[in-house]
Amino acid sequence: MWLGPSILIVRASTLTEARLPCDVRRDIHRREGVGKVRFLTTWLGIVLLALGMVAPAAAQSVPNIAAAADLRLALTEVAAAFTRDTGQKVSLTFGSSGNFYRQLQQGAPFQLFLSADEDYVLALAKAGKTVDRGTPYAIGRLAVVAPKGSPMQVDSNLAGLRAAVRAGQITRFAIANPAHAPYGKRAEEVLRRGQLWEPLIGKLVLGENVSQAMQFATAGGAQGGIVAYSLVLDPAFALRARYALIPAAWHRPLRQRMVLMKAAGPVAQRFYRYIQQPAARRILVRHGFALPGEAR
Repeated sequence: MWLGPSILIVRASTLTEARLPCDVRRDIHRREGVGKVRFLTTWLGIVLLALGMVAPAAAQSVPNIAAAADLRLALTEVAAAFTRDTGQKVSLTFGSSGNFYRQLQQGAPFQLFLSADEDYVLALAKAGKTVDRGTPYAIGRLAVVAPKGSPMQVDSNLAGLRAAVRAGQITRFAIANPAHAPYGKRAEEVLRRGQLWEPLIGKLVLGENVSQAMQFATAGGAQGGIVAYSLVLDPAFALRARYALIPAAWHRPLRQRMVLMKAAGPVAQRFYRYIQQPAARRILVRHGFALPGEAR
């Protein structure tokens, strides 16, 4: 029923306009066209402004970084320097390189991966998960540790550990899990070289990563352990434990490599470049890492 009056109104309007002079009708249409253009231009400007506000925010979002546990002290310091120098932040997650490898294969939202074993990075690159094959950034070292009060003496050739094993003084000895932690794999190599793997196999306490192995080895529940040299240089370590650096020749090199994932944004890319700069490299050296291509 309401359709009729609506039609009548339209027709009345049309008839009224039809009675106007031609030049007036042209002016009306011109004004209507200008109004539509202004309306569309205004909304287009609002949309572009909104996009302009969103895009920088997305570009500047804090990227998630996956890092091997041996980097807990060093990379935390590097990240703080990066924020101080650039005003940008990164979110660091530390853990086992092997576990990160599996997570990244399944699409975990990390933009940069710093592995303690370059093989994990190269495998991800081969699978097409990364922008390239990445770059080496450090070489890790191992240390044997014992908490204060432990009967085990610490020395580079593991004579103290061997004597404590013979004396039946070792009931728990901590290393990272060799199944997925590079430092655990190298610790196994060291123990096998020293003919200590079989005597200790039933006494091993396995950390999920080398940082957890460090906690097990120094908290008093174990008589000692083999961990990352980079972690024993923490000033707080000297208050609760002792250590000795294990010769690099006793295990395969811990060549550490980092790589950008395909989803890496500009902040992650900038942090990746920052780690390769002299200031960041000096921090790594101070925390016990050797640099690729440099004798140590």
